[in-house]
Amino acid sequence: MFRIAFMAAVTVISATLPLKNSWADALVVDLSNHLVAITTGFTGTDVLLFGAVQNEGDIIVTVRGPDQDMVVRRKERTVGIWVNRESATFKNVPTYYASASNRPMDIIANDNVLKDYRIGLEHQRFIATTDITEVDQKAYREALVRNMQNVGLFNQRPAKISFLSNQLFRTDIHFPANTPTGTYMINVYLIRDGRIASVKTTPLVVSKTGVSAEVYDFAHRYSALYGIIAVIIAVISGWVASVAFRKG
Repeated sequence: MFRIAFMAAVTVISATLPLKNSWADALVVDLSNHLVAITTGFTGTDVLLFGAVQNEGDIIVTVRGPDQDMVVRRKERTVGIWVNRESATFKNVPTYYASASNRPMDIIANDNVLKDYRIGLEHQRFIATTDITEVDQKAYREALVRNMQNVGLFNQRPAKISFLSNQLFRTDIHFPANTPTGTYMINVYLIRDGRIASVKTTPLVVSKTGVSAEVYDFAHRYSALYGIIAVIIAVISGWVASVAFRKG
């Protein structure tokens, strides 16, 4: 059923592509869903990105979550215990980053093009706000990327974009269970002869819904009250458990 819907959509897209030569770099893109709803039982999901081009070319897709400041801490062993020591803070760090391409990116375009358009993890401009050396900044940055990859929020390698013909293409964007909420920006680049021929940007919203959304909203609006209620619930749960085990 999903494949039928996809084929119907790309058929409509290809029909809307202009025929004039002046529109030779036309790029049309859409998503199967512009909203990822995080409910209580959310375990992750895939969103289909599909599109069409007027003439042949390479496609690169980047997905970037909302930016925020992130702290990276260095652990050191002290008296047999690992403790946090020095740290570095980076700003403009995406809470999620993924990419996809139909061929290896270094074949599609040179490093200067990829750097100018911030394509690929190595070209993301994380700005260190901590006064550290260039060598330490590189080490902390690599640790930050590694940590985000370990929790599934940075993809380790680009996903595959499949061309169904010379014009129609598709790829799946995976969002894990721990995907942060917010507005995500999806950029699709059409590249010919190593140069950007066209760019399309489409937003995608990741939002909590249902009971989890109400709890999340309450916790942020009334954090002190939420903390008190959480403590009370924990105390009551502990008391009930102790009574049950005592009777047993």
